[in-house]
Parts: sequence; structure tokens; C-alpha cells
Amino acid sequence: MKHTDRASGVWPPATMPFRPDLSIDFDRYIEHCRALLKGGAHGLAVLGTTSEANSLDFTERQTTLEKLVSAGIPAEKLLPGTGAPSIGDAVRLTKHATSLGVKGVLLLPPFYYKGVSDDGLFAFISEVIARVNDPKLRLYLYNFPQMSAIAYSPDLIGRLIAKFPETVVGLKDSSGDVAYVNTLLERFPGFAVFPSSEALLLAAMKKGAAGCISATANTNIGPISKLFDTWNSAGAEELHRQVSAVRNLMVKFPLIAGIKAVVAEQTGHKDWARTRPPLDPLSSAQTKELLGELKKLDAGALV
Repeated sequence: MKHTDRASGVWPPATMPFRPDLSIDFDRYIEHCRALLKGGAHGLAVLGTTSEANSLDFTERQTTLEKLVSAGIPAEKLLPGTGAPSIGDAVRLTKHATSLGVKGVLLLPPFYYKGVSDDGLFAFISEVIARVNDPKLRLYLYNFPQMSAIAYSPDLIGRLIAKFPETVVGLKDSSGDVAYVNTLLERFPGFAVFPSSEALLLAAMKKGAAGCISATANTNIGPISKLFDTWNSAGAEELHRQVSAVRNLMVKFPLIAGIKAVVAEQTGHKDWARTRPPLDPLSSAQTKELLGELKKLDAGALV
């Protein structure tokens, strides 16, 4: 597989709007995804943490992908999350997504049992790949040990690349561990590594990263995409400073709820601020503080 066939750029993990009855507002979701692509996103990492995907049932997850594609969102612009604790469920989600022609899938490790070995994870992923049994499958590992309590070790990644070089082609890292990302970039040239924060993007690009999959790209896609597109230019350091300041502010608040509060302000649709339980939306005081601090940053396009 050519490295150019692998995903690259800024792929926002598109946040998910809910109606008052907590059902997905698909029309608003499609509108948001279109706006992200128009604003500079190179693709969309849908149905991950920021999409509250693990609070969605399987029918909702599959229907979301089908509606995006039927609405004209190019399937090759989608990297959906398909992780699940069981082999069968991960296969079901991955096979469905792959059949639609997506760029690839983001696979969390099986996240219920803790302290599992690399051998166990290798067996799990091998079984998923074997059962999906589709040469079009492109698998991007999703490393988020703060949530899953399981990390994809560099040694495990090396084993997977060696066994499945045409299938296991990249990784999103949400650990925030710069040393971990640097290790992957050094050990596996051409492996598509995506940090989850634009604050890490510039340094990672200089070491060969593929881009970033950042939750805050939901609210600040233009500048972040510009940073990717111009990372090797004279103005990159100043742009990095600007997007990092926004990111560093956003993470002071519950991130998913904060993103939704900002999108609600940007769009004028208050329903965007709604989260699905067990997550809570920002309080009115938190929302006022966040929006006020963004304005102080002179992030004029944001709020």
C-alpha cells in the first residue's frame, strides 16, 4: 500500500447533536459535517469519543454512517470509530463501515477487561481482521488509555504492522504522551500517526506525523487546517501559538460539553449544547466563562 493512500491532514471527530428526546438530530449533524469539510477539514473522524459513540447503540452508529454517505459526504472522507469490547461487535461495526467505502476505521482496544497482555490484544485484532475479511479494510488503532485503561504498546504495533502491513496503517493517539508519539514516528516511518491535539501538531509534523484528529477542530477548523497545510512556512509558529491558546483554554472545561457549548454559540442553535447521559452539559456559569475567555483570546471567528 502506498503511503499516499493513508489518511492525512486534520480530521475533526465530529460532535453529535441530540434532540430533546435524546435522539440524534441527523439533519443538524450532516450540516455540521458539511461545514467542517467546507471549512478546511481533510476528513471526518466520526463516531469516536467526541461523538459520544459509546453512548449510541449499534443501529444509531450504523444509521449515522449511512445517512452521511447518502447525504453526499464522500465515504473516503470518513474515519469512523468501530471499537467494541467483543470481537463480534467490533467485526459487525467494522464490516459495515468498510462496506460503505470509508477511508478506514478507528479501533479502540477491547475496553472492559484490564491488564490484558499484548498477546491478547494481538489475538483480538487479528480475529477482527480475519472475520471482516475485506481487502479494503484499513485499520487505524485508537490509543486512549485514559478512557480504555489499555494502551497499544509500540512493540504490539510493530507486530501488527509486520503481520498486516496493508491493513494496520495508522494510529490516533489521545494519551497526550509526546514521548510515545515520537517513539512511533521514529520506529515506524510511513505509519500514519495522528496526535489528538493541535497543540502537538507542529512538532509532530516536523517528525513525520500524518496530521491530527482533534476534538477542538469542531470549533476552530480553519486555523488548525491552515497550520497543517502551512506547517513548514514562516508563519507556522505564530499560528501554532494561536491554536494552542484556544486548545489550552478548552481543555480547562469538560471537553465534549465545552465543544458543544461553543458550537451552540457559533450556530445559534441552543440544542447543540445537549449531551447524552451520563455526560452533563456545561452549566450556564461554565458556558459564560468559556465563551468570555474565548473572546478575550480574540478568537473572533469562534464566538
